[in-house]
This record gives sequence, C-alpha cells and structure tokens, in this order.
Amino acid sequence: MRRAIVAGQFYPSDPESLRAMIQTYVQPIKDESVVSCVSPHAGYIYSGKTAGKVHSLLPDVETYVIVGPNHTGYGSPVAVSTDDWQTPLGVVEVDKEFIKALPKRIIDMDEIAHRYEHSLEVQIPFLQYLHKNFKIVPICLGMQDEETAREVSEEIIEAEEKTGKRIVVVASSDMHHYLQDEECRKLDAEVIDAILSMDVSKFYKKIYELQASVCGYGAIAVAMNYAKHHNGKAELVDYSTSGDVADKSMVVGYAGIVFRI
Repeated sequence: MRRAIVAGQFYPSDPESLRAMIQTYVQPIKDESVVSCVSPHAGYIYSGKTAGKVHSLLPDVETYVIVGPNHTGYGSPVAVSTDDWQTPLGVVEVDKEFIKALPKRIIDMDEIAHRYEHSLEVQIPFLQYLHKNFKIVPICLGMQDEETAREVSEEIIEAEEKTGKRIVVVASSDMHHYLQDEECRKLDAEVIDAILSMDVSKFYKKIYELQASVCGYGAIAVAMNYAKHHNGKAELVDYSTSGDVADKSMVVGYAGIVFRI
C-alpha cells in the first residue's frame, strides 16, 4: 500500500475537510472528448482552483494514467507503481491488467520512486471526489527528455490497444518556479503557446531556450504525444500563480490544459 505522504501538508488529512475543500474548486461538466490533460500539483490553497477546473472536465473512464516528475531522485528513472494508493478519501486500486500490458521497454515496475513523491498523489483526491469505480496507473519520470516522453507515450498507447480500456492521461506539472509574478506569467505564456501548438519538438525547444523551471515538462509531453495519437487539440482552461493568494515577489505558475478529440 502506498500511503499518502502529503496529506495534512498539501491538502487536508481529514476526509470531510478535504471533500469540502475540493467542492469549492470543482464544477463537474464532464467532457467525453477529453483524452488527456495538464494539472498542477502544488498545495491546494495555491493550485487547487486551476486543478479543479481541469478535473471538472475529465470524463468517467476505467483508468486514469497519471504521469508526473520525480522530484526526489529516488528509484528507477521511469517507474510505474503496482501498489494500491491510499488517501484520506480511501484506497484506489492500480490497474494491474494495464500495467501488465505495458511492454516495459523503458518503464520499470518500482515503488521506491513513488514513496516520497507528491506530484501524482495530489491528483488522486480530485479523481476520488469526482469519479467512482476507476483505477490508476501511476508513472513517475526521473528522465524527461523528448525521446523518453515519446517512448512512455508509445508504451501507454500499446497497453491501451492491448487491453481495449478507455483511459485519460493526467500530466501532473507546475509551470515556472520562484519568479516575480509578472515575469512568471510572461514566461509561462510562451510555454503554454508551445503546448497549444501540439508540436512536441517546438515545446522542448522552448523549454530549453528559456531554461524553463517547468517541473513536469516530460509528463506534459507524454500527454501531448498521447493526444496527438488520437488527433487531439489543446485548450487552456485556467491559469493562475501562487501570487493570486500569496506573495507576488516569488511565485509558481499553474496551467490547466485539456486535450480534446
């Protein structure tokens, strides 16, 4: 069992308080055309509004493949967890059938990478609040280069085709970190434009050109690749920074993006 490590820090550890908090961020208008998304993973008081707008649009599917960065450096460079995940809202099963169907050319089965990593965990209470009877496939990226992102998305697509399951890919990423609010918004707009172009190489070029501190850029590329495979288009549904609720001199940016077919 992978137990919650940021309950009581990033979001309330009390189930009723957590439900009440998520309720303020979501207005469910589930969109059947959404196949992947980008959702932030900071403390809910900072990024919950943007995450809630994204999660409100996600359709009910069998399996949510959650892809996020490895902030800790522990474990395999590309790691899927096969443990069930517990949050204050209960236990979510991993989709073992889907994981078994992954060809595992680059994705390893490894729990150590997930043990202290928050980027995937913070997405799960939103899914639990809005959906019933679903499973997850949690994938943590220590390597986030363009080739890795392509290979991970190819593995996800292969497993989807083998199992016949309907999935949504949730890329967990914040945008620029620790800049003055105005500068953060300006640089984030450039990165968001590259995402909306659906050109993954252009997106990576922009990340490298700006030396962007976008923590989950590889996860974003996985969501883009997956959506491109299904002829998807990207739409920005919300943008905010931590400066909306805290000090504007040192902020983190949050983009909420959905990919529709």
